[in-house]
Amino acid sequence: MPPWKDIDTVLFDMDGTLLDLHFDSHFWLTLLPLTYAEQRGVSLREAHEVCAATSSKVFGTLNWYCLDYWRDTLDVDITGLKRTITHKIQVRPNVYSLLSELRELGKRVVLVTNAHPQSLALKMQHTDIADYFHQLISSHQLQLAKENEGFWDKLQGLEAFDPQRTLLLDDSLYVLRRAQAEGIAHLLGIHKPDSSAPGLEPAEFTQVHDFSEILPSNAA
Repeated sequence: MPPWKDIDTVLFDMDGTLLDLHFDSHFWLTLLPLTYAEQRGVSLREAHEVCAATSSKVFGTLNWYCLDYWRDTLDVDITGLKRTITHKIQVRPNVYSLLSELRELGKRVVLVTNAHPQSLALKMQHTDIADYFHQLISSHQLQLAKENEGFWDKLQGLEAFDPQRTLLLDDSLYVLRRAQAEGIAHLLGIHKPDSSAPGLEPAEFTQVHDFSEILPSNAA
């Protein structure tokens, strides 16, 4: 249970934290290679190899999350393709309860995602969680990915917060480690970002299995 009395600001990741990562896993690992293979007339194996190579070139950088990069590199309408599977966009269990309680307690609640602005807009269009947040921020606004050095300091220009009184919830170990290095005091990981995949191995950060575990109303 986070020490809620010591926390003023709560920063949430989106994909794999608030939303089931299954949408993104299916898109990048299944639908995109299949579409590329069909459009280029190549084998599915070759399409997977092209997608993997495209990914490895920019892993850990903002371009890894940039729909424009993927569109231009693969010549595929990435945003349009995502729209064909919006039925797979799902809010994780007890998200609404947690967000509601945090707002009622007067916490500053902010969404900070690496998702491209078009992805962010698509997810908000097909869920009803946007109104729970004081601000929605894409890392593209800062031209740095959340795992890049300096991101969390630079974020202060868009959203002022006291790192010692801030909680970040994120499913990425790289992001959590960078946030820790830049002084964010309270950090929580996610045990199972993708409901269709196995849970993540334990790491140095406490993992949340279900948001009911950290509801302020359940605090002893």
